[in-house]
Amino acid sequence: MSERIVGVIGGSGLYEMEGLEEVEEVSIKTPFGDPSDVFITGRLEGMKIIFLPRHGKGHRIQPSSLNFRANIMGMKMLGVQWIIGVSAVGSMKENIHPGDMIIPDQFIDRTVGRASTFFSEGIVCHISFADPVCPALSQILAQAGEEVGATVHPKGTYLCIEGPQFSTRAESRLYRSWGVDIIGMTNLPEARLAREAEICYATIAFATDYDCWHQEAGDVSIGEVLRILAQSVRTAKSTIRTAIKKLPEKRDCICSEALKHALITSKKLIPEKTKKDLEPIIGKYL
Repeated sequence: MSERIVGVIGGSGLYEMEGLEEVEEVSIKTPFGDPSDVFITGRLEGMKIIFLPRHGKGHRIQPSSLNFRANIMGMKMLGVQWIIGVSAVGSMKENIHPGDMIIPDQFIDRTVGRASTFFSEGIVCHISFADPVCPALSQILAQAGEEVGATVHPKGTYLCIEGPQFSTRAESRLYRSWGVDIIGMTNLPEARLAREAEICYATIAFATDYDCWHQEAGDVSIGEVLRILAQSVRTAKSTIRTAIKKLPEKRDCICSEALKHALITSKKLIPEKTKKDLEPIIGKYL
């Protein structure tokens, strides 16, 4: 049985993981370009961890410029089976307070022009994405969050916008009318690509504000966001440390065989370069 390996993609405020042992930096070149930064490998509670700061060290890459395909492919090339994406979000519901933890189970896409698939150069793949996050990993994260004392919302719909600007007040009110729970800028592309790569993916999202719909709470202030972020990062790290001890020895969720019936193109017609580029993902089916 192969070693269990967990990937952590740190969002705003989470740029490193303390407590890692046997730490190494690994630089990866992928067929889709360079990831956001070098990958940090190590061990946490005996589990192998691969950490990547989503926006690069020092938060230098804006959401629209992130190379999501390189980030997820790099994780795949390093043998990652689970990815925990940590993210700061805005709350779109009165009962989701700044500082609360949300484990979203659905997404709505409002981004434009982002690369959202590995399958384009002479190969077609239609994955099932009705349930866009790993149900097993999501449940584990929710349980771990409760154990470390967080106020956890175990389900919710994440609206992914382009950014980097926050919403206008009119947009915020429109999104509220759709019944979404939280709003962010990054996690949907990761979820899509992780599913294509047959990696289990789930998000730990922390509400930092009420977007701008809640005028009594005041408009979004980056200063207040950063203050709540500092608190949330500590909770995120404790949650991850607790969650990885609950991961199963073997994956039996929908994620592990997402491509089994999804590859449409005849094997003999797939270009050789595409086969080589996607070997970490599709090799077992060829």
